[in-house]
Amino acid sequence: MEVGRGLLLVLAILAVCSLPALFALIFCADEILDRVVCGWAEWREQRRERRAIARLDRAVEADALTRNIDLTELDRADRRPLEQLATDLRRLGGHRLAAVDRSVVWHGAVIDAYDERLRAACRALGITEHLAELDGVDREIERVRVEGLVHAAGLPLPAARPGHHQRHR
Repeated sequence: MEVGRGLLLVLAILAVCSLPALFALIFCADEILDRVVCGWAEWREQRRERRAIARLDRAVEADALTRNIDLTELDRADRRPLEQLATDLRRLGGHRLAAVDRSVVWHGAVIDAYDERLRAACRALGITEHLAELDGVDREIERVRVEGLVHAAGLPLPAARPGHHQRHR
């Protein structure tokens, strides 16, 4: 009997000592549960984002787009910055599209300047172009082809018609 009373006394003391912890657990259960649920949701969201980025990398094949770019071209002192070329191309492209009421000489000069900047952008991006070698319709077709490649490389240009957006896949 003595052992049973001693064990009962130890259990009673243990129960009384753990009452504050039990009360704290009961009162803070919602906070603890909220933290666990939020942590779980954040982990799932981060995992979902990592998986989406991995799928996009596989779909776009980002390495394939930049594999042929010669980075030594970007370090030349006489090279214009790509941002400046993009600005010039957009400005000249707008002039090229809005040249309805201008003279033929002015329109030709704008197209020549546009093609020169387009060739410089192609050199900077490592894209092969043949604009200088062609005339007439062949040159216009080559310009459209090169604009598509430059757009695919990440440098969007003005569309051929006002209100028309370029789409290249």
